[in-house]
Amino acid sequence: MDVRKMISPKLTGLFLMLMLFVSVFQACKKSKSDIGAALSKETGNKVFKEITAETFGEKMKAAITARQQLFRNPGFMSSFYAQHDYEPVMVMKHLPDSGLKQAVAVFNKAPEHGLSPSVFKAEQLNKLVDKIYNKAEIKTVDDAYEALISLELTAATALSDYSNAMQFGLISPRRIYAQYYTATQRPDSISFRKPFETKNISAFLDSIQPKTENYKLLQTALRDRLTAPGLSAEETNRILLVNLERLRWKNLPTENKYVWVNIPDYQLQVIENGKPTLQMKVCVGEGRNNNQATSLTEYDENDLKKDRPFNRETPQLKSMIHSVQVNPVWNIPESIATNEITKYAAKDPYYLANNNIDVFYNGKKIEDPETIDFGASGTGKTYTFKQRPGEDNSLGKIKFLFNNQSSVYLHDTPAKAAFNQSVRAVSHGCVRVEKPLELAQALFGTGAKFEQIKKGMDSDDPKAEDIALPAKIPVYLSYFTCWKDSNSGGLKFVKDVYGLDAVLYTHLTRI
Repeated sequence: MDVRKMISPKLTGLFLMLMLFVSVFQACKKSKSDIGAALSKETGNKVFKEITAETFGEKMKAAITARQQLFRNPGFMSSFYAQHDYEPVMVMKHLPDSGLKQAVAVFNKAPEHGLSPSVFKAEQLNKLVDKIYNKAEIKTVDDAYEALISLELTAATALSDYSNAMQFGLISPRRIYAQYYTATQRPDSISFRKPFETKNISAFLDSIQPKTENYKLLQTALRDRLTAPGLSAEETNRILLVNLERLRWKNLPTENKYVWVNIPDYQLQVIENGKPTLQMKVCVGEGRNNNQATSLTEYDENDLKKDRPFNRETPQLKSMIHSVQVNPVWNIPESIATNEITKYAAKDPYYLANNNIDVFYNGKKIEDPETIDFGASGTGKTYTFKQRPGEDNSLGKIKFLFNNQSSVYLHDTPAKAAFNQSVRAVSHGCVRVEKPLELAQALFGTGAKFEQIKKGMDSDDPKAEDIALPAKIPVYLSYFTCWKDSNSGGLKFVKDVYGLDAVLYTHLTRI
C-alpha cells in the first residue's frame, strides 16, 4: 500500500512546508558558519577562521546597542541586523567586489555637493578596509571580531547617511525652521533598506546623485569657485552650500501648473510645463534682516533647536489655491489690532471711519465706536475689527485663498508704490501681488468666472463675493537665495532677508 495516498493533502502541505523551513534554516546556518572561512580566504588571514557565528552575533548585537547614538536611525539598524541574524551583511557582500573602496571614492567627492567627506566617515572607512587585510593588525580572534564589527557598522552608517543626504538632504527643514509648512518627504523604511539591498554599490551611488539642471549649475559654480557680485568668496561659497542643501530636499513641485513665490526674490511666477507663463513683483512679510546684511551669523543666540523668526515673516508653505474673494473684507488679526489699529484710533477719533473699519464685540457690531477708550489696555483683544470692501481696503480688490495654519494669502493692495522698492519685505506676512487681475486670468482662464471677477472688481458698489476655482492649483511660498535665472540662464543671487541661510548653514556645520 502506498502510504502517501493515506496522508491527506493538508498534511502533505504541512510536511512540505516543514521540510522547506528546515532546508532554509540549514542554509542560513551554513551561511553563518561560512563567515570566518570566507573572510579568511578573502584576506589570506587564517585568524578569521576562528570566528564562530554564535559569538559574532552576540558581539554584533552588543555593539549595535552600545553605538545607538551614532546611528541616524537606530531603530532601523537594530531591526535590520536582528532580521539578518546579526551577520556582517555589508562586508560579506561588498568586500570581495571592492564595493567598499568604491564607496570611499564617492564619499571623497562629497565637496562637489558642498559637504565634507568626514560626514560620511570616508577616511575611517578606508582605514578599516585596509585594516581587515592587514595581518600585522589582526593577530588574534578578538582583533578579528573587533575589526569586522567596526567595518560593518561604519560601512552601514556611511552608506545609509550618504544615501539619505543625496536623496533627502542632511537637514530636515521642519526641524530647524519654525515657520516651515511645505510637505517634505523624509527617509522611510524603504529608502533606508535600499543601500543594504543593492548588489552594486557603485551603480547605486551613481543612481542617487542629484541631477536637476539647477543643482548642476550650483555645483559648477562651487567647483569653479565663483564669486558673486558684491559678495566675498566665502559668502558666495556659503550661499551655494545652503542652496544645494535646499535642492536636495524632496519638496519641489511635480505638478504641470503651479504658482511659485520666492520670498527673498520678491517675485511670483506661474509655471506651466516647466516654464514661466506669468511673472510679477510681490511684497512679502517684514524680516529680521531687512538691512540686507551679508553676514551669515547664527541668529539664534540661545542655541534653540529651531530659529526664532520675526513675527511678520511670510512662512514657507505649500497649499492649494481653491478660490478668490472679490472685494474682500479684511478680518484684521489681533496682533495688528493691538499694535496698530487701536493705537491709531486712540490718537485720531476719525481713523476708523476714514478707513472703513467696523468694530465688533462678541460678534455684534458697535454702532458708535467713538465711545470706546482705545487707549485702554487689552482693547485689541476685547474687540474685533473688520475693514469693509472698497478702494482703500488693505487687501485691494481681490485675494487668493488657500488653506494654511498661518492665515496668509495672496492679495491685491492699494499701496502700489511699494512695488517700486528694491527691498519689498514690507507686509504683515501675506503676499501682495503686483498684477492681481493677470494672476486671476492665469488661474481661471478667460471664461465666465473670469468675467465675473472683472465685473466685481470694477463695481462702483463693491460687495464681497467668493468665486471657486474650477480646479485647485498648487501654490508654493519658497525660499531660495541662489538659483538658475530663467531669463539669463546663469545664477541669480539675492539677499538673505529672513536670515534663513544663516540658520541652515549653522546646522550644516554642526553635523
